[in-house]
Amino acid sequence: MFLTRTLNSFYNALLSVVYPQACSLCGGSVEDRRLGVACAGCWRETQTFAGTDIICWKCGALSWGTIEPEKRDRVRCRQCDGDAFTAARACGAYEGALRASVLALKREPFISQHLVNLLAETQGRAPLDRATRVIPVALHPDREKERGFNQAAVIGSALARAVQLPFDEVSLMRTVHSGRHRAGMDARGRRESVAAAFTVCYPRLIEGDRVLVIDDVFTTGATVSACAAALLAAGAEEVFVLTIARPVNC
Repeated sequence: MFLTRTLNSFYNALLSVVYPQACSLCGGSVEDRRLGVACAGCWRETQTFAGTDIICWKCGALSWGTIEPEKRDRVRCRQCDGDAFTAARACGAYEGALRASVLALKREPFISQHLVNLLAETQGRAPLDRATRVIPVALHPDREKERGFNQAAVIGSALARAVQLPFDEVSLMRTVHSGRHRAGMDARGRRESVAAAFTVCYPRLIEGDRVLVIDDVFTTGATVSACAAALLAAGAEEVFVLTIARPVNC
């Protein structure tokens, strides 16, 4: 194992020398291909969540002030009371290297090892560590055909391998294609547009499971809540959500 890691590190360093890659944020050199599209400096400047942040226990929205560690699970923003999921978490803020990684993933089905490590670290914290199955947010077949891949499935597959959980890309299906019309919608409009957009094709696969739903960005929570509602109606015990990033003011 040590020899493999050493060889991989040497290979990555050699690639960086022979085929230098520019950081998509600052234009500097990406020293290690495992960092993806951003250099180490830009990663350091990007806000990631360490598990000690004061957040809404349910949706993961950042809160402010101080609170005793034993009371953190009582923090609620109340904006997510109506959401169907049990709890949602993100690796960090939708800025800097995380934002660049999300945008790159929409163009190419590749996720860096550094980002996989961040996702696995976040999944390993309570309450997401209770998950027993990984399911990506489904794209409508027409949209997936246009793009050529589902970025949530790329994320979910890589994470499932890293944390050794079953990856399920077949149970959840999107039956309503509403994505193109949502950019100008307010939160209520976005929720209404996806309220019945998902269905579970194989309920016996997820019955009694604690499902981890994967997406790239958590904005209003409308999409993942609609996924959670469909999964719970089909027999899932709990539904958690994990995304790469979220706006810090949401």
